[in-house]
Amino acid sequence: SLQKWVLREISNFEYLMQLNTIAGRTYNDLSQYPVFPWILRDYVSETLDLTNPAVFRDLSKPIGVANERHARNVKENFEDPTGTVDKFHYGTHYSNAAGVMHYLIRTEPFTTLHIQLQSGRFDCSDRQFHSVPAAWQARMENPVDVKELIPEFFYFPEFLENQNGFDLGCLQLSNEKVGDVVLPRWARSREDFIQQHRKALESEYVSAHLHEWIDLIFGYKQRGPAAVEALNVFY
Repeated sequence: SLQKWVLREISNFEYLMQLNTIAGRTYNDLSQYPVFPWILRDYVSETLDLTNPAVFRDLSKPIGVANERHARNVKENFEDPTGTVDKFHYGTHYSNAAGVMHYLIRTEPFTTLHIQLQSGRFDCSDRQFHSVPAAWQARMENPVDVKELIPEFFYFPEFLENQNGFDLGCLQLSNEKVGDVVLPRWARSREDFIQQHRKALESEYVSAHLHEWIDLIFGYKQRGPAAVEALNVFY
């Protein structure tokens, strides 16, 4: 399949799904759910220009240092003076069960699983997945949030809609009610978001750089000296 991918006989989406499967990731296990990259950094323009490299995230860096400003802290955190645990850059992971439920909170059975995880109620609104631009902003501002994406972001518009009318509360600052997921300005609808996001995944830029992210998640930068150097060591 690597050969097919290189020859562009299969799409970036398909290749990532195959890698996830080979790595033992599956829709049947929330703690080993398929993982996909954040690929864009522009969620505010009126239109999304896929010919402009500046709209894309740097796929050679872990999401925790997508904002260069975090790199220094992440390096400093790595030094564990106590020597009691293996040293790590990030205390949380780019993919975990809580993260999957976070993104899929509007869709059953994930809604019920989320409520069970939160001891019988929805998590506070500000911590919920309420907006795609805000989720990216959190990656920029909060070095602790290192969640990558799930495949649904590239094919499943329904998860962005509060179809069941769940009461997800209100945001603290704006007092705005949390309902459907807020989309980037360039998306005219949920379907349009998925379509453009998928197009971005299959774009020339991503095709040329996707292998850099694959090295971090599935390849030689997962552990050892290469992982340390790439600021890619997880607890």
